[in-house]
Amino acid sequence: QVQFVESGGGLVQPGGSLRLSCVGSGSIFSIYTMGWYRQAPGKQREMVAIITGGGGTNYADSVKGRFTISRDNAKNTVYLQMNSLKPEDTAVYYCLGTVNDYSSWGQGTQVTVSS
Repeated sequence: QVQFVESGGGLVQPGGSLRLSCVGSGSIFSIYTMGWYRQAPGKQREMVAIITGGGGTNYADSVKGRFTISRDNAKNTVYLQMNSLKPEDTAVYYCLGTVNDYSSWGQGTQVTVSS
């Protein structure tokens, strides 16, 4: 089983940028479909971006053109580059790894966009 640990969250001003990282343990990271999700206070968790093992990507409409998901299988890491951040991007961001019937969430990292 693979476990995931996120990092890179923090406080940033509107219009700023952050890069989140999610590192997976284990040796089969490359076959996982990896996703970034977020949950704001009082709201349901929502998909932000997904990247398959083959590199295909999908984004929520709210982040298209601002966020980029990528992966480095040699480092067992998936990234979320977030640009032009808005206050409504404030949330706890989680990574999710999925392969076949197995899935695993990271513990989350807080992103706060505020002046």
